Amino acid sequence: MSLHSIRPWRQIDRRASRKIMVGNVPVGGDAPITVQTMTNTVTTDVKGTIEQVQACAEAGADIVRISVPDEASSKALKEIVPESPVPIVADIHFHYKRGIEAAEAGAACLRINPGNIGDETRVKEVIKAARDHNCSIRIGVNAGSLEKHLLDKYGEPCPDAMIESGLDHIRILEDNDFHEYKISCKASDVFMAAAAYQGLAEQTDAPIHLGITEAGGLVSGTIKSAIGLGNLLWMGIGDTIRVSLSADPVEEVKVGYEILKSLGLRHRGVNIISCPSCARQGFDVIATVAELEKRLEHIKTPMSLSIIGCVVNGPGEALMTDVGFTGGGAGSGMVYMAGKQDHKHSNEGMIEHIVGLVEKRAAELDAEDAVAAE
Repeated sequence: MSLHSIRPWRQIDRRASRKIMVGNVPVGGDAPITVQTMTNTVTTDVKGTIEQVQACAEAGADIVRISVPDEASSKALKEIVPESPVPIVADIHFHYKRGIEAAEAGAACLRINPGNIGDETRVKEVIKAARDHNCSIRIGVNAGSLEKHLLDKYGEPCPDAMIESGLDHIRILEDNDFHEYKISCKASDVFMAAAAYQGLAEQTDAPIHLGITEAGGLVSGTIKSAIGLGNLLWMGIGDTIRVSLSADPVEEVKVGYEILKSLGLRHRGVNIISCPSCARQGFDVIATVAELEKRLEHIKTPMSLSIIGCVVNGPGEALMTDVGFTGGGAGSGMVYMAGKQDHKHSNEGMIEHIVGLVEKRAAELDAEDAVAAE
């Protein structure tokens, strides 16, 4: 077992929710919190979209969403879906027929926005298509596109308006005996989104899709998402997440996993624990960590690695990691394995050495898991 297992005092009690299926991926209930992203290619660029979907899946995306703004995109979806290693969610706005076409094209889920999809008659047609083609539905409430009657009632976008929008749409689905749905209520304002999600979580057992919409660029959007999603996840709210960044979708997947890993909710790959470096460092910590992050991207096994520049905190951090390296003097440092001092190694060639140790330890953990599963 990896030393980075969850301790009792780190466990989060997740909100009870129904489980639905998005293709072959369970969402809600006791299923792991899934990580989603969305392509930013032009959907009719079939080759480019497939390549991006595959890159996102390789980075760990469980589900990928694709925009379907026109009939040509619906047709492209027929070519994209068979090449995707993960379920595809069709993002539908304004044109309900796109939802019907996407279901026919093989989408695993339809994301519809109650604020712009049209009247109940059109929504019913989308529901029928979803049922006929074994699709789930995501109700996607957004503060920026609430229904006019709700804006008239509340005067402006607010949590209560978002909650009412979501519950109204839930009623439509359930009145049509459709229960394979999840729901989101996104806003770019962290406080508004958090309040809406908390209120919604108290009034439905539907799986909840978390997101802070239009969060910003890589740095600012990561921080805003970590604060907003992190607080909700800490409260046990959230069954699937999408980090919305003005960046490569692969970065959204990476950030999503880091948020979940920081809360002990999902583990994938190497969790590197490293110091910010200072005058005491026995090697170039920053450059070393940057290189190790690149070199260890291929590791999918959940495990931990500590890279600490000196002996102030290094030994203590290494006690809790699978592999550790602590800087020392005379151009060498101490290597720790499974929390214990193992051997010294010179700073020269340390990256290659650490990569080899991590790969070996990952293989051992995988073998242990295989035996346990038998």
